[in-house]
Amino acid sequence: MIRPSLSALAAVLALSSPAMAEKLTPERIFADPGLSGPTAKGVALSPDGKRVTYLKGKPEAANVQDLWAADVKGGEPYRLIDSAALSSGTKELSEAEKARRERARVAATRGIVEYSWDKQGRFILVPLDGDLYLDSVADGKVTRLTETPGDEVDAKVSPKGGYVSYVRDQNLYIKPATGGAETALTTDGKDALSFGTAEFIAQEELDRFTGYWWSPDEARIVYTRVDESGVDIVPRADIGPSGATIVNQRYPRAGRPNAVVELFVRDLTSGEVRKLDLGANKDIYLARVDWSADGKTVYVQRLSRDQKTLDLIAFDAATAKGRVILTQTDPHYIEVADDFHPLKDGSFLWSSEQDGDRHLYRYAADGKLIAQITKGDWPVSALEGVDEARKVALFTAAMDTPIERRLYEVSYAKPGKPKALTAAGGWWKVKVAPNGGAFAGTYDDPKTPPQTALYSADGKRVRWIEENKLAEGHPYWPYASTLPVPEFGTLKAPDGETLHYEILKPTDFDPAKKYPAIVSVYGGPHAQRVMKGWHSPSERTYLEAGYVIFKLDNRGSGNRSAKFMRALDRRMGTVEVEDQLQGAKFLAGLPYVDPDKLGVMGWSYGGFMTLMLMTAENTPFKAGAAGAPPTEWSLYDTAYTERYMGKPDENKAGYAYADINTRLDKLKPGSLLLLHGMADDNVILENSTRVMAALQKKAIPFEMALYPGERHSAGSGKSKGLSVLKTHLDFFDRKLKGGQ
Repeated sequence: MIRPSLSALAAVLALSSPAMAEKLTPERIFADPGLSGPTAKGVALSPDGKRVTYLKGKPEAANVQDLWAADVKGGEPYRLIDSAALSSGTKELSEAEKARRERARVAATRGIVEYSWDKQGRFILVPLDGDLYLDSVADGKVTRLTETPGDEVDAKVSPKGGYVSYVRDQNLYIKPATGGAETALTTDGKDALSFGTAEFIAQEELDRFTGYWWSPDEARIVYTRVDESGVDIVPRADIGPSGATIVNQRYPRAGRPNAVVELFVRDLTSGEVRKLDLGANKDIYLARVDWSADGKTVYVQRLSRDQKTLDLIAFDAATAKGRVILTQTDPHYIEVADDFHPLKDGSFLWSSEQDGDRHLYRYAADGKLIAQITKGDWPVSALEGVDEARKVALFTAAMDTPIERRLYEVSYAKPGKPKALTAAGGWWKVKVAPNGGAFAGTYDDPKTPPQTALYSADGKRVRWIEENKLAEGHPYWPYASTLPVPEFGTLKAPDGETLHYEILKPTDFDPAKKYPAIVSVYGGPHAQRVMKGWHSPSERTYLEAGYVIFKLDNRGSGNRSAKFMRALDRRMGTVEVEDQLQGAKFLAGLPYVDPDKLGVMGWSYGGFMTLMLMTAENTPFKAGAAGAPPTEWSLYDTAYTERYMGKPDENKAGYAYADINTRLDKLKPGSLLLLHGMADDNVILENSTRVMAALQKKAIPFEMALYPGERHSAGSGKSKGLSVLKTHLDFFDRKLKGGQ
């Protein structure tokens, strides 16, 4: 998926603070401890409800994480597993693990990046540097389970805690949790064939990161067989600081073949393996797999290649016989979600956008609609959990305004008005307990860095996990006094559509002065930039340098109606560009903005938008910094590109219009900074080199910043992140302040 870089800049805020504020330098932003304070990541509640576990970076190295825990009844949080005690941190990760972390956008470079509980609450499984460790909750003993040359990836504890499962060298293995020899469930994985894995497209574009699923009684396991032999090999130069290697990457570009994915179910007692028939058409996407509560049925979501049809297939786990019980269709495309939830009575909850907004529905076991659970002119963000004892569904939504998100509950037995469980005014992320409705909630707003606490089912705070209070002693405190408050507002597109924007004014703002301004853009499908949340302090350096920062959520951005989000269908590079130009017109008309000194910056789709805006007719922008931009959509992958643009031979005009190279004659000489990671396996470097070559052929001067060894999220590390930030600042200072 085309996403912003992990180092993308975000809003900062004014707070009551010390009398004198220090100047925040770029160097301090990328130093430890992190300015946003201690943040709990990967929060999970133990199955017995007695403790909360989470990942936290070391104070001296925020990108090296340890596993922490907090007891529900109180007491100080404590470190459960010190990553340094288990690993030296010097092992070179495999290409597969590097790619997997890139797909999952894992920012931590070392230490513990993931962990999992078994459903009985007896064990915590911790993958670390390619090997596996098991923490026994009863006695706190940590046992090393594997020590192999290959990396064990996608490791899980089986539901009852009897086994540990994992993929190594493209095959699926299980191993008794209490010790003993491993068993290879598959042995044929090699070259273009793998088992139990999620292929590139599933991870990058469908947010499916696993390729195998345990039954609740751990009697069976469903797994994928992925054949990539038909997928084009795209040779990619992985250029690092000490040389280059050629990676023959299986990369399915728009209109070209995808991997063929098949599904099998294995009975662990008898060893019998049966194929789950996904249909005669092999050119489909395996979107989701779920087990029924009783372990007798396997539910499979099958998405058509054009992504306009999503079938729910129910397979009998014992016989492998299946039938389609429900079908969703959309004339534009379907966005796959994680809202499918089977209930113990055989019915299930699921979401769809059939009434114009994403809402929750309840269906009988045979796929017949029982009731629509939520209604209204607002979309459900996600089904977060279910409390079957009270027959309620817990979901997040921006019900009152698109720029705030809260947690709600609603009865699925007798649907009515949802009840808010969390306060308004900011942005909530939650992790609901498997039973009982309690949840761990992380809240932030323009004046509050992320704070994580445990809450009871009625929304009352039980205890802090990471209070992260912005007060004396907090890393951000010395810089807090002069931070401006973001100004939120709306403007109208020419056709009357409402667009939300955010403005950040320079430090020591003087309304009598005119300032240069920079539009920070993403612009692609689903992404939302304007929200009442705490963001990285990186942008503070722009404010102290005297820039106004402006953000606008154009058509296609998330948390809006299906119509709003589908406005880009088959025409990327059109209406979203027009919306951003409308925003720039509004920005230029503000009394404190110098209309002759407008800049624009963005990464990934934001890089594409930067190039489109810089080459628009009569562009108002004097300078633009485009990071890792997709510049010709047929070079990008199948699922993402075809979802929004169709295949290249079906939409030739749309692809041609969005080809940056056809617009370069309109680029002002010397106005562009192009940035790209030299090992990018998502938006391949060819996207930038083709623009470089075309600009050189036309003798149009431009600037370039390349990052050896960096993938799509170039700048996620401290030193590279600092370099990316200072390169931007230097460029805009020269271009917008009269230096060049």
